[in-house]
Amino acid sequence: MDNLRFIRETMERAGAFTAVPGWGGFAMGCTALIATLIAARQATVEAWLTVWGLEGLVAVIVGVIALSHKARTADVSLFSAPTRKFALSFAPPLLVGLLLTLAFYRSHLDSAIPAMWLLMYGTGVVTGGAFSVRIVPVMGLGFMLLGTLALFCPVTWGNYFLAAGFGGLHMLFGIIIARRFGG
Repeated sequence: MDNLRFIRETMERAGAFTAVPGWGGFAMGCTALIATLIAARQATVEAWLTVWGLEGLVAVIVGVIALSHKARTADVSLFSAPTRKFALSFAPPLLVGLLLTLAFYRSHLDSAIPAMWLLMYGTGVVTGGAFSVRIVPVMGLGFMLLGTLALFCPVTWGNYFLAAGFGGLHMLFGIIIARRFGG
């Protein structure tokens, strides 16, 4: 029994995180497009940040629900070694993004926030995706590319870049992941 446990744990540690929710990513893209429309109508930076902050919360809730559902259907533990590696690699760039958002806002650099969000989220997806299926880090690179472009484009395009990334890329890669790797 000890040998079987050792083999199982070794295989688990070497495995890839495959519970990435394709349809959950698609749904997060849809909510991001709605947030883009609402955020574009806000008169103040504070209101704009509030809309996107709420969208971030909604995206997390949608993602966790979709992840739990996909893991349950695939009979995969949410606390497996690959899942923990994914989460521990994905979370730090998001935390840094949150801290930089506060610093940028305090310093009146709010025009750089969309680019920074795309870059930090993309970094999280790339690093977390190292423990996932190959298409996940590719999606992260797409976010990083959009973030890089946003750095050098007019600041008034920020919402469009957020729509393209959090809306478009999530929807596109959500469909690809759902078709290739299941819901």
